[in-house]
Amino acid sequence: MTFSRPVEDEVDRLVAAWRQERPDLDVTPLEVLSRVSRLSRHLERERRAAFASHDMESWEFDVLTALRRAGEPYELSPGALLRATLVTSGTMTNRIDRLAAGGLVTRRPDPEDRRGVLVRLTPAGMHRVDAAFADLLRRERELLAGLDQHEQKALAALLRTLLIPFDTSDASAH
Repeated sequence: MTFSRPVEDEVDRLVAAWRQERPDLDVTPLEVLSRVSRLSRHLERERRAAFASHDMESWEFDVLTALRRAGEPYELSPGALLRATLVTSGTMTNRIDRLAAGGLVTRRPDPEDRRGVLVRLTPAGMHRVDAAFADLLRRERELLAGLDQHEQKALAALLRTLLIPFDTSDASAH
């Protein structure tokens, strides 16, 4: 696979400046990770815009998509939502309260655990999260438009390789 570099980007300029100022250091990691960081900021901006256009915040999207991915009947325990969204118990309680007040989720007693509850996605919550997700995917496709399908698969594989050690250590920490 060959990539043409028709123009210099901001990272090229940053790396060149560091090579000039600190020729004693290998700044090669900046060529990859500064681009990942910059891309992350662009992606976050698009995500916020997608969610805002559906009257939703990122945290709402995270909780609602966790419920949506759970499949029929689109419900999880608060503990499962904690694991899916990586927030504290107090934060999750607050989020569930706010989503319930907005009519996007309901709580019901857990039939398997008399002390527990299950959080269920409402039809309004499903409609809102489905619309926001479709919008997000459209925006993300636009971000990737400069890469053909083969390049996207190759980039996904490389990023997976880079992330696996982090995901593995995060999973073992919980």
